[in-house]
Amino acid sequence: MKILKAGSSMFLLLALTAAGLLLPPDVLAQKAGLESLRQTGLAFREVAKQVSPAVVFIKVEKEVEAQASRNPFNSPFGDEFFRRFFGQPPQHREPPQQRPKKRAMGQGSGFLLSPDGYIMTNNHVVEGADQVTVTLLDGREYKADIVGTDPPSDVAIIKIDETDLPFLRLSDSDKLQVGDWVLAFGNPFGLSHTLTAGIVSAKGRSGMGLNEYENFIQTDAAINPGNSGGPLINLDGQVVGMNTAIFSRSGGYMGIGFAIPINMAQRIREQLVDSGSVTRGRLGVYIQDMTPDLAESFELDKTEGILVTQVMADSAAAKAGLKQGDLVLKMDGKKVGKVADFRNRVSFTTPGTKVKLLIQRNGKEQILTVKIGKLETDAEGRPAASSKLSKLGLSLQELNDELAEKFEYQGQVGVLVTEVVPGSVAARAGIKRGDLIQEVNRAEVKTPADVRKAIEENRRSSLLLLVRQEQATRYLALKLDD
Repeated sequence: MKILKAGSSMFLLLALTAAGLLLPPDVLAQKAGLESLRQTGLAFREVAKQVSPAVVFIKVEKEVEAQASRNPFNSPFGDEFFRRFFGQPPQHREPPQQRPKKRAMGQGSGFLLSPDGYIMTNNHVVEGADQVTVTLLDGREYKADIVGTDPPSDVAIIKIDETDLPFLRLSDSDKLQVGDWVLAFGNPFGLSHTLTAGIVSAKGRSGMGLNEYENFIQTDAAINPGNSGGPLINLDGQVVGMNTAIFSRSGGYMGIGFAIPINMAQRIREQLVDSGSVTRGRLGVYIQDMTPDLAESFELDKTEGILVTQVMADSAAAKAGLKQGDLVLKMDGKKVGKVADFRNRVSFTTPGTKVKLLIQRNGKEQILTVKIGKLETDAEGRPAASSKLSKLGLSLQELNDELAEKFEYQGQVGVLVTEVVPGSVAARAGIKRGDLIQEVNRAEVKTPADVRKAIEENRRSSLLLLVRQEQATRYLALKLDD
């Protein structure tokens, strides 16, 4: 054994100390924490360098009616582009023929999908725009053409005439997990090419009353007005979603933002680029999620599956033999999940495609083969019943525990009104934002789908609504326009 002299031992001790090997544990932990933060910062920096050149600043111009005043937009969903930047019309307006026109400006975000100038953004950023201008990070500015828009999903594709452009790669948003780091890019309040960081707070958010087809990624990365249409990015610099909306009582960031999963947006993009419009599949049923109470009533051990509450005559479902009370368990071998997920899967199935549904009827499982039909829509691509709801001037959202507490509807059942268009049928009847619709034509409603169903089935010249307004409940009749 080699024996070290005292001087040599002291030298070794000093060397170990200098190397940090003999530091107190709390100091070592602090140094490790700081190094971890530095590495995270470097990762963010590299993603910003990679992504920012492909993020665009979008300016739009539109001819709108001149307004006597401008009221703030008070919807809890504060990033509805034209409503925020073009202002909300006052309650009492002059007749249409007397209102002059004026040019209004707005702004939003988008991102390049290909080197030949295809850009993805939100429909509400460019919808109805007379002129769209795109500015890149390096200052180059282009006029953009609108290739196609899809209001039901809030996806739009625009294009600039240029080649060899930077563009973003797309990730598989189905693999995204709650807790993953994400970065939101965009132009909040006109502040060009802003980056914010956060995590995935939740997946599969639906029933928000924002779009017809919802499957939102929820994130706490700061999203504000102007972020709409910008990309939500993972740490590999790939797009996982498109920033779309915020939940806010003030109109600004409150820690809850929503993004459309890129897998869903990409399916829309393909159809818009190919044909300029979107064709959706239709099954022809009314459905609801299986709850513990319903499962008990149907003598089921689990709450899995989608319950069929009505089958429409001459629909794809009716022709395949689907019946009221059937429980749909799987579609082409994959579990159906919740109503929103199943509805999205059917809508993205090409009309004419045959799918196999595993159902349970009277306690026995069987497989039905269904030839998916085509969803009939209006000129904007919205389902007929939703078009009627829009004409009434109403936007709705399913009541959850958080909203029930905020609007003091604990213990109540109904559908929350998130927006009423001034001067609309609903506004004239006295409905206000924050009201709770509990019945339509004497039938209880619990979801926006219930309201749409009641509207679709209505054969009268008016709708009878039972509405709770703060602490009072009353009936309101909506006179339908011809």
